[in-house]
Amino acid sequence: MFKHILVATDGYKLSDKAVAAAIGLAGALGAKLTAFHATEDYPITPFPEYAMLADSFTPEAWKAGEEKRARRILQGVEAKAKKAGVTCDSKFALAAHPYEAIIEAAKKSRCDLIVMASHGRRGVQGLVLGSETNKTLTHGKLPVLVVR
Repeated sequence: MFKHILVATDGYKLSDKAVAAAIGLAGALGAKLTAFHATEDYPITPFPEYAMLADSFTPEAWKAGEEKRARRILQGVEAKAKKAGVTCDSKFALAAHPYEAIIEAAKKSRCDLIVMASHGRRGVQGLVLGSETNKTLTHGKLPVLVVR
């Protein structure tokens, strides 16, 4: 059925459930796994009161920190997949909109399923903030397995 699964992870506990589900599904189906981490690009603030902080927090430092965090998260997924006997590679991206990076990574890797966690925002918070999972569901064309 599915031959290549992309699992999107942000490194939080709920994403660990999605990683476990993706590894289990990939193992059961004999599918390849791609672990993916997308992080928002350097935050730009229009507020001058943060200018002093911004001077010490450069885009280069932000990118280096995010890349280090992404590698740590993805190495954990790769280790779990290897232990389960699942072929896994990993990718990460800095993006203005992480959901777009997730959809693009799945497309470039020729995945046929995306597995993600739902962080369960409800009510006004869910309406205003939305979620990367919801945006991936509504803007992507691939099937998405949502893990709670």
